[in-house]
Amino acid sequence: MRVYLSENAFLALLLSSAEVYKKECLGFLLGYRLEDRFIIENAFTVQTANRKHKGVIYENKNHKRIEPILAQFNKLQKIGDFHSHTQFGPTKGLPIPSSEDIAGMVPDNIYLIVAINNNEKTMSWNENRDGTISGSVCNFFFKISAHFLNGSTAVKRAKIHCPFPPGF
Repeated sequence: MRVYLSENAFLALLLSSAEVYKKECLGFLLGYRLEDRFIIENAFTVQTANRKHKGVIYENKNHKRIEPILAQFNKLQKIGDFHSHTQFGPTKGLPIPSSEDIAGMVPDNIYLIVAINNNEKTMSWNENRDGTISGSVCNFFFKISAHFLNGSTAVKRAKIHCPFPPGF
């Protein structure tokens, strides 16, 4: 499985994560799914999420307000969500799904985790061998991973392709 991340979605992931750094962000991914890939065109932050250092809670009642609006866009669908894992003291944020993350996954969706940490040295943006993308911007180092359910319970990592970061 592959994930193609647009420039707009990429920027939304970075800005959402950096804005609330030290707490987790949460947002939804808009795009479409083909047989062997997800195309992520846009991402938007959930503003009403209850953010914590180690988790984020979203009330489903708030989602009901935006469902009718999303239904108006025929070409884009909600295809998953994203959230951040942040550095907390010396403990680095990792782009690995927690047991809570896995429990919230549903088939046919894609889930991005944005690990955001203090930047210790400037790193250019790269697509990594493990399917993630990573790099630094200003005071932050980001590593983004994508995950999906293969079948009903097996979590697999998808390879992210994003043409925007190398020219960042």
